[in-house]
Amino acid sequence: MRTGDPASTQNAQVRIGTRPLWQIRVAREWPRYLLSAVAVAGLAASARFAIAPPRPPVPAVAAHVPAAPDLAAEGFAVRFTRGYLTWNAAEPQAHEEALAAFVGPGIDPDAGLAPPASGEQRVESAEVVQEREVEAEPGRPGEHVYTVAAQTDDAGLLYLTVSVVRTAEGSLALGGYPAFVGAPASGPAQTQAQAHLREVGEPALATVVGRALRNYLAASASELAADLTAGAQVSLPAVALSMESVQRLDWAPGAGAVLAVVAAADARGAHYTLAYELDVARVQGRWEISAIQMDPDT
Repeated sequence: MRTGDPASTQNAQVRIGTRPLWQIRVAREWPRYLLSAVAVAGLAASARFAIAPPRPPVPAVAAHVPAAPDLAAEGFAVRFTRGYLTWNAAEPQAHEEALAAFVGPGIDPDAGLAPPASGEQRVESAEVVQEREVEAEPGRPGEHVYTVAAQTDDAGLLYLTVSVVRTAEGSLALGGYPAFVGAPASGPAQTQAQAHLREVGEPALATVVGRALRNYLAASASELAADLTAGAQVSLPAVALSMESVQRLDWAPGAGAVLAVVAAADARGAHYTLAYELDVARVQGRWEISAIQMDPDT
């Protein structure tokens, strides 16, 4: 029985190849590895959402920046206060004339102040010490209430609130009658608690600070310059004083500054206890002063 063509039998070939065992295992097992990796990723994502679920982004809120003081409105309130509290019973018309630029149809010509039958009063000084903004209705001009401290030669120190309106056109106007009020709240001096300050224990620094303050108070620029850093800007006081002693010298909170309490006297014999903060730096092994109490450039 014939089983096949001899030519085709002779042409048939069988090839046997070799492959690394690890390739065979990877080819056989990779679907299982892939499925396990997907499962682990899913579990990790579920745990992350359970522990810290996503939250919608919070819109940034702009920091509240207080408006710059309206110097013109403050000056308006001070000028009104001076005119209002200055009067002379012998010249009643002068009081109304001083207020003519401030009052209007809804306010009395004397702004509600009728001077007594005798005497006089003058304002020696006046300044704004407090400001309050009045919430305005839509379409109405903005209003500020200023508390003015006025030192008078007759009634002493008075506090007067003055309402000032800035109209849509930009002009200033009195918002109504003034009011006498009490002084802003105040209390005892809040000084640095000395128990929490560290006393300066370096004699070399104490010597430099004492010498610098002595020359600073005496307004001796040439002598003071020897203890200043190269870039220090110092403005000398207008009245020369003689320093008598350094009562305390402590490190200021933070670093790089000291607090000095000194006793001083002027040429008339008046005595003062003064407190100064000095920025200090060690330059090439010696202490120098970079600022005293204030920055004249700001």
